Amino acid sequence: MTSQNASHSTGTTGSSPTTPEHALPLGERAVRTREAILDASRRLFLERGYAGTRISNITDACGISRAGFYTYFRDKREVFNTIGEETYKEIVSVVSRWSDMPSPASLTDVISWVREYFAFMDEHGAFIFSSTQSAPTDDEFRRNSQRTQTRVAWLLGTNLVLRQERRYDAPEALGLTMMAMLDQSYYYSRVWQLPVDDDDMIRTLGEQIHDSLANGR
Repeated sequence: MTSQNASHSTGTTGSSPTTPEHALPLGERAVRTREAILDASRRLFLERGYAGTRISNITDACGISRAGFYTYFRDKREVFNTIGEETYKEIVSVVSRWSDMPSPASLTDVISWVREYFAFMDEHGAFIFSSTQSAPTDDEFRRNSQRTQTRVAWLLGTNLVLRQERRYDAPEALGLTMMAMLDQSYYYSRVWQLPVDDDDMIRTLGEQIHDSLANGR
């Protein structure tokens, strides 16, 4: 899948750090250093791909030593997994906002949600787009990626289906369809920066989703 049709394949493994440094609470400076590693890695994974990013690239971008890197992460695979886990938690949080909306949801509610989705993509979209093109290639990663993507699609699809009288048999298919529309629109609007007004794009997406709910009644 290319970046033009990105999916939320975070590829999280569910594993947790086991080294003693990871078990200790981090001070303010340590938190800043750890976040700097993650931020630099997001950019490098997008620019170089996972396979093309070396730990030395990450440490150079952060201005830290190799030993400093190993204080926080075992290897770049753990960095990738950590970013993926954060991305997964955030997208679940955004999708779960549907549970708090009134039923039926107003057009204003849906447009506000699309705006929040775009804000999520502003923060995590670079990792999502890069992970669809270059990521660990082993079977474990692929299986975990498929599971996390399916969970998110099912959650979104279920929230939408519950608001329709005509219930779809495959909410994960509906969720994937909506996510593809949102991600593709975000990519063209904010990554490619095509000459389309950002507010017009968000409103049009909100209208499309709102209409799909009304058409299902």
